[in-house]
Amino acid sequence: MGSYLPSTRKEREAMLKAIGLDQIDDLYQDVPASVLLKKPLNIPQGLSELEVRARMKSIAAKNMAFDTVLRGAGAYDHYIPAIVSSVTSKEEFSTTYTPYQAEISQGVLQSIFEFQTMICEITGMDISNASMYDGASSAAESAMMCLDRRRGKVLISAGVHPETVETVRTYCWGRGVEMKLIPLKSGLTDQVALKEMLDDKTACVLIQQPNFLGQIEEAAAINRMTHQAGAKAVMAVYPTSLGLLDTPAAQGADIVTGEGQPLGMPLNYGGPYLGFLACKKELTRLLPGRIVGQTKDAQGRRAFVLTLQAREQHIRREKASSNVCSNQALCAMTASVYMAALGPRGFMQAAELCYHKAHYFASEMEKIPGFDLVYRGDFFNEFVTDCPIDARKLENALMQRGILSGLSIEEGMLWCVTEKHSKQTLDAVIKAIREVCAR
Repeated sequence: MGSYLPSTRKEREAMLKAIGLDQIDDLYQDVPASVLLKKPLNIPQGLSELEVRARMKSIAAKNMAFDTVLRGAGAYDHYIPAIVSSVTSKEEFSTTYTPYQAEISQGVLQSIFEFQTMICEITGMDISNASMYDGASSAAESAMMCLDRRRGKVLISAGVHPETVETVRTYCWGRGVEMKLIPLKSGLTDQVALKEMLDDKTACVLIQQPNFLGQIEEAAAINRMTHQAGAKAVMAVYPTSLGLLDTPAAQGADIVTGEGQPLGMPLNYGGPYLGFLACKKELTRLLPGRIVGQTKDAQGRRAFVLTLQAREQHIRREKASSNVCSNQALCAMTASVYMAALGPRGFMQAAELCYHKAHYFASEMEKIPGFDLVYRGDFFNEFVTDCPIDARKLENALMQRGILSGLSIEEGMLWCVTEKHSKQTLDAVIKAIREVCAR
């Protein structure tokens, strides 16, 4: 029924004979007896392939699948065109890894080059690397790029995703760098507080656009204030919003980072995801990871090369801050196919649908007594409401109807709407909420 043993007894005997040994135990003759295992491991007996599949199926059956997802908070349920999985499931793409023999991997290099190009197009930045592990570590890397001998303090808005804040905090702790949290005022980064916190030790100011509460930050004003203090402006962005909002470059950002999951990757219970990182040209040599460039070969044909590996553990180890040994090639490929499939017009349309559908849903929610908007600033596709009943009760009741509600946070409930939600679906959710609250 299936075996996981890679070799037969006869084959193992032949291998032992080839190296001049009689039995397996002879392989461990130099290992001290005190550290050798003297009894079998306390683990279950092995299963056949058939039994393993049955076991995994029973575990998977415990998961709850939702017809309607109204939760974001860093992972978003966007529509993924069929062509994305059709292309990325091809063996030559799905098996890609970091190109150690780069120049003979022209297809992989081209896909990474296209990814970098598209990231630069949507952010307005000059240079993009070949991707990071996730948005949180990418944000931390962005902050580390800004440090120098004179400036060793990182300011980060309290409007940045809490998990990203903690990741940046961990990086700062490991480097002995001071990190301070900029408070919020009415759901936005408090610019008065920021002005007081800025000094000649500040290396960078990191904000999120839109922020964790869904609010659209006054990024241009914050970045301008940051530059006046001689610090660098870092923006963590929700890539889908870039189809509608001004580019980070237009808002004065020096470095742009973000989570690439909305670019064609399913929710996948939290991963694998994709971090993107782009910057102005003058910061190129501070970028972690790899940069793929376009050139010509000896015959004058278009070709691709690894142009730069400025801060890799195997190139400049003393300056490396990440163990970036994989470039998330498949995730980057997925993002590339997704953006290419949508094209500029489709990318903009997806963003517009997210914006308008979220505002429609918010306006309908406000008609339900007690579900007032907590913040009155403009938002993209996420917003916070009050909840007149116990949030857990509402969440459980909606779960029974196949609806994953907004996320209960300290400020209220954080709701998210994407282009996937039809008016009929949103109206049905409003009806369901009314019924739950009426009980």
